[in-house]
Amino acid sequence: MIEFYFDFISPYAYLAFQRIHALGGRHGREVVLRPTLFAALLNHWGQLGPAEIPPKREFVFKQVVRRARAIAVPLLPPPSHPFNPLLGLRVATLDQPRGRHRALVDCLFRATWGGGEGIESPQTTISALDSAGFEGEAMVAAALAPDNKRRLLEAGEAAIARGVFGVPTMIADGELFFGDDSLQELEGFLRGEDPIDAALVERWRGLPVGASRRRPS
Repeated sequence: MIEFYFDFISPYAYLAFQRIHALGGRHGREVVLRPTLFAALLNHWGQLGPAEIPPKREFVFKQVVRRARAIAVPLLPPPSHPFNPLLGLRVATLDQPRGRHRALVDCLFRATWGGGEGIESPQTTISALDSAGFEGEAMVAAALAPDNKRRLLEAGEAAIARGVFGVPTMIADGELFFGDDSLQELEGFLRGEDPIDAALVERWRGLPVGASRRRPS
């Protein structure tokens, strides 16, 4: 199994989503999709998101366009960024058969990064779902139910407990890989070619902290 933690707000998660299923198939691994609110991870670990740093925001957009072109994936800016991805994540948290869940997440990613109208409002989300053959109005209503909202919150807490600090994150056999540029390392790990061993991990963990910076209040 490969667990894939994502938020629709991340173009890197969009790019990784385009390739993770083929990667899993090459190694006989089921890909389990884990909707996760990126903002909750940032808040927990005390980080700024890339789009909250002006020069990094521009760099990110340029980088993801270059990466999308390299893998022949369509990528266009969403209507706004950053945006509130909660509704889309709550829809993606609804119970679905495995293949149907993948199609649902794909639909919402395409509505965000594939030239769609976005997924921030109920109207645009319903439209995207309807166009992909889902019952948009019913799904949005179900997504907004208190029980489902709580499920997304609990999913975020579970992700943090696993050490997830950003999106996309992939976890296979307990090993965490972060970023769409880590897919190559994930594949090497699944092939049994990972250069990391327990002794090396302990050596890194045991390094003393030589300097630290003051965190902004």
